[in-house]
Amino acid sequence: MAQTRRKRTRKHRGTPAGTIERAGRTGRPRTKEDAKQISRQRRLDRISQPPTWRSAVNRAAIAAAVFGVLVVVAFGRDIAQGAILAAFMLILYVPLGYATDLAIYRFRQRRQAAARK
Repeated sequence: MAQTRRKRTRKHRGTPAGTIERAGRTGRPRTKEDAKQISRQRRLDRISQPPTWRSAVNRAAIAAAVFGVLVVVAFGRDIAQGAILAAFMLILYVPLGYATDLAIYRFRQRRQAAARK
């Protein structure tokens, strides 16, 4: 019968506990300075991206869920009341979060443009 799965091209080493260790980066090892430089560049690339509605919705959903749980647990309200308040807060948090992200993004862009001049 023909093999249906591709064979591994790299060796995995098993430990006595049953976990599998994979071979890491095989190129030249990174120095601390290289790692810091890469980290700084990745951060700059990340914050240079314009805000998206998707990120605002994700953040608002997490905040609304935490708010709903706190309403139920801390204030002893019904779960239905907590869900209704969480939904209201979600509707409120999405545009507020996007507007905040957009304001911060524009501020950073203006500051970068001023620094270039």
